[in-house]
Amino acid sequence: MSTLFPALSTPPAKTALDFGDHSLTYAGLAAAAGTLAQELTPGERVAVWATPTLHTSVAVVAALLAGAPAVPVNPKVGERELAHIVGDSKPALVLAEPETALPSVLDALPRTDVTAAPPAAPAPPLPAEPGEETPALIVYTSGTTGPPKGAVLPRRALACTLDALEDAWAWTEHDVLVHALPLFHVHGLILGVLGPLRRAGTLRHLGRFSTDGIRDALSGEGTMLFGVPTMYHRIAEEVGDDERLARALAGARLLVSGSAPLPVHDHRRIAAATGQQIVERYGMTETLMNTSVRSDGERRPGTVGVPLAGVEVRLVDEDGRSVGECDGETVGEIQVRGRNLFTEYLNRPDATAEAFDGGWFRTGDMATRDPDGYVRIVGRKATDIIKSGGYKIGAGEIENVLLEHPDVREAAVTGEPDDDLGERIVAWIVPGSRQPGEQELAEHVASQLTPYKRPRVVRFRDALPRNDMGKLMKRALHE
Repeated sequence: MSTLFPALSTPPAKTALDFGDHSLTYAGLAAAAGTLAQELTPGERVAVWATPTLHTSVAVVAALLAGAPAVPVNPKVGERELAHIVGDSKPALVLAEPETALPSVLDALPRTDVTAAPPAAPAPPLPAEPGEETPALIVYTSGTTGPPKGAVLPRRALACTLDALEDAWAWTEHDVLVHALPLFHVHGLILGVLGPLRRAGTLRHLGRFSTDGIRDALSGEGTMLFGVPTMYHRIAEEVGDDERLARALAGARLLVSGSAPLPVHDHRRIAAATGQQIVERYGMTETLMNTSVRSDGERRPGTVGVPLAGVEVRLVDEDGRSVGECDGETVGEIQVRGRNLFTEYLNRPDATAEAFDGGWFRTGDMATRDPDGYVRIVGRKATDIIKSGGYKIGAGEIENVLLEHPDVREAAVTGEPDDDLGERIVAWIVPGSRQPGEQELAEHVASQLTPYKRPRVVRFRDALPRNDMGKLMKRALHE
C-alpha cells in the first residue's frame, strides 16, 4: 500500500482543510498533525472528541500518522453509550479542542489539547508509514440490536475505498469538496476529510448545514457536494424557487448522496431545477464503500450503482445460496468481500464470526440487481422486508411512491403481525399542508405498484425519528 497521505510528505502550496474561520495549508497540516503525532504512542488507542471542527481533523490525521488507532466519539452520544464505548475501547487518552468541556467518563482520561495551527518551532519529520493491516480507526456502529460494536478499520481498507472512489468519481487534486457532515462517522470523516487529503484536494467544511452555505460554497470554488437525504430534501424543497441555489448546484461537478436511500421524488425535483442528477453510493461502517453510480455512467434514481473496483458483491437467498438472477426483481441479501472490509469487531470474536459467510460479509441489506449490474437497495433484512400474503415486499419502493403524493412530506413503511396476512403493511406519514385520508393513500400506492403492496394501516406523526446521520430509526416507530 502506498503512503496514506502522499501530499503531507511533499506538501503542495494550497489549502488542505477550510473550516471557515480556521484553515490549514498542506504544509501547515503536516506540521500541526506531525507535531501532535510525536506525542502519541503507536498501537495505543486514542479517543477523539469529534466535533465538526478543524481540530478533529488534525487529531485524526495525527493519530493516523502515529499508527495510533483513533476512536471518534459523537459529541451528542448518551451517557450510557459513551461509557460502553470508553470501557470497550480503553483509550489511553482523549484528543479534544482546547477549553472544550468533556463528559465525566472522558474527563477522567489523560487529555491532550489539539492545536489547529502550525507550531512555531520547525516541525519534526513525519513518522514512518505503519503497515497496511495496522488499525486506523475504530468506529462504533449504531447499536440497533444491542450495545454498539467497534468496527476495526485497517489502513488498507481506507486506501482501498478512497482509491476506488477516485476511479468511480474521477476525483482529482483539483476538486474542492463541500459538506457539512458530522466527523464521527464513515461518511463525513473517512470520505469527507480523508478523501480530499488522499487526493491532495481541498475540503470546505461548512460547520453546519444550510442551503445558503451550500449555495455560497458551490458558487465559489466548490466542485463536489456530499450530503445525506435529509439535506437533499431541504435542497429539493427550496431549489425550485431559488435561482441562485439552482445555478450553484448546476455548476458543481458532482453531487453525492449517501448514508440512507434518497427518495426518487427528491432526485427528480433537484434534476428538474438544476439539470444535475445526484450520484448515490452504498457502504457500511464495516465495509466502507461497496457500490456507486459512476460519474461517467448512467445516473439511475433509486439505485446505488455498480460494484466499486476491488469489491465483489453477490446476492444470496434465505438459505445462503447465491441468487443468479440479475433481473431487477429477485431480492437477495447483499454480501461483499474485498480489501475494503474491516478486520473485526473489537473484543467480539463471536459477532465477527457471525458476520461472515466464509470470506463474505453479511450486510443485512436486501437488494435486487439489474441485468447491467446496477444494485437497487430495497431495505434492511430485519426491518424493511415485509412478508405479507405470501409476498416478500420491500418497504423502500412503497415509501418512494408515498412521497410522490402531494400531501406527504415524510413517509416510512414497516410491517406488523397480522393473523390473516402474516404481516400487514403499515405506513407512517408526516403530512404536508393537508392530511390525506388513509384510503386515499392506499389507493395511491395500489395505482402505482400492485394492490397487495398498499398500506393496510396508516399512522400520522408530526415527525419521524432519525439519528444524527439522517437515517430513519424504524424500531423507534413501534416503540
